[in-house]
Amino acid sequence: MMKKWLYLLAAVLCLSSVEAQAQFKDNQIQDNKIYLFYSEGCPHCKDAEAYLQKNYPNLAMERLNVRTKHGYNLFVKCVNKFDLGNEVGTPLFCMGKNYLMGWDTSYQAKFDEYVKPFIK
Repeated sequence: MMKKWLYLLAAVLCLSSVEAQAQFKDNQIQDNKIYLFYSEGCPHCKDAEAYLQKNYPNLAMERLNVRTKHGYNLFVKCVNKFDLGNEVGTPLFCMGKNYLMGWDTSYQAKFDEYVKPFIK
């Protein structure tokens, strides 16, 4: 009976460790993913979203509201990764080794260039 409890305890600890590692990974900026950090009510974010919907409707991307705890934490990690300093804003795209902050029509070509490695 004691062996069964030890096996059960070992299994629970192992699963907890795997879950903790998955949560840690979710709190890191990964180079193989595209992140879009946005803010509700941001007109530039809406323009960027409209461009994405029209030109990349099936693009896998993690969209994160910077006003949520998780979104803000990853936003800060992206800002630090690219050493963007204090003057940052949305939308902010983190795309592997590249970032794009802000949006207007002149950003479309740069986005198209940066997104190529992520299109399957």
